Amino acid sequence: MHPARKQRLILVVLLVALSSAAIGFVTYAMRANMDYFYAPRAFAAGEVPFEKRIRAGGCVVPGSIVRDSDSLDVRFAITDGEAELEVVFNKILPDLFAEGEAAVVTGKLQQDGYVRADQVLAKHDETYTPPEVADSMVGNASCQGDAKI
Repeated sequence: MHPARKQRLILVVLLVALSSAAIGFVTYAMRANMDYFYAPRAFAAGEVPFEKRIRAGGCVVPGSIVRDSDSLDVRFAITDGEAELEVVFNKILPDLFAEGEAAVVTGKLQQDGYVRADQVLAKHDETYTPPEVADSMVGNASCQGDAKI
C-alpha cells in the first residue's frame, strides 16, 4: 500500500473511532437526564421501573383530587381510559389543573404503586393536549371534552 494512502486510511479510521467514542460519551451522559413517558396502563402492567425518574400522563379522574388541609400535599389519579394511576404532589398545582383535563406528571414510581411527582404540567388551552397524552388517550372520550386529540 502506498504510504500516502495508508496515512489517509489511518486518519479515517482514527476519525471514525473518535467520533464513535464522542457519541457514546454524550449518549451516556444524557442517559441520566432522559425522562421516559408511560401511560397509566403501563403502570398497571408492571412495565415501569421503581425509583427512576419518569413521565406519566392522562386525564385527571373527576372526584379524585384530595388536598391535605395542613400542607400543600395533593393526591389525585390520572387515567388513560384503561387504567388509573395515583399521583402525590406536594407543591402548588398549575392554575389550569382541573378534574377531567389532561395532565403530565414527572416523578418517581414508589414501591407502594403511586407516583411521587415533582412536576405537574396542565393542559394550557381548550384545543391543546400534549402529544404523549394524546397518544395514550386515543378512544377515551371522558377526558377529551372539546379538545381535538
